[in-house]
Amino acid sequence: MRKAEIKRTTSETDICLKLDIDGKGDFKIDTGCGFLDHMLQLFSRHGCFDLIIEAKGDTKVDYHHTTEDIGICLGKAFAEASGVKGGIKRYADIILPMDEALIMAAVDVSGRGGCYCSLDIPSEKVGDFDTELCEEFWNAFSKNAGITIHIRQLEGRNSHHIIEGVFKASARTLREAFSIDETLDGQVPSTKGMI
Repeated sequence: MRKAEIKRTTSETDICLKLDIDGKGDFKIDTGCGFLDHMLQLFSRHGCFDLIIEAKGDTKVDYHHTTEDIGICLGKAFAEASGVKGGIKRYADIILPMDEALIMAAVDVSGRGGCYCSLDIPSEKVGDFDTELCEEFWNAFSKNAGITIHIRQLEGRNSHHIIEGVFKASARTLREAFSIDETLDGQVPSTKGMI
């Protein structure tokens, strides 16, 4: 089983995160931010990743440090749980509708993390969550996971729908990229012999 447990404690956050890539989409998530909880629950369910997150942060300031540090921990968990990545499909993409929003996500489990986002989120906040933190989360995730991810908003007017579409599309794309291709017979999908 591809599992990892990451703990991160700083002067700004205290996070314990457990990931099972080969899960069923079960989750127990408490970040101190209701909207972020909702997005991570969607990520877990649509990726079929079992995910436990217990996070305490300096939320009296805002949700920036909590959001970024959870992205760091989740990225590290994917990197650790996937090991040498033998037999994975590596690439995946999707165009996902979320009501009026339409989101494209494409990933390469390359070992070279990078997030390339093009989002036009109309409001500055959804509830008390700063919408700019969506991109902060995925930047932190991709760098620590060693995954290249492209996210494009093709359509969308509702900020909640756009961000929800991003988390669902990313989850489903990661699920496909980390799935096992039996024809590879355990080989790493790279001519370098490693990712």
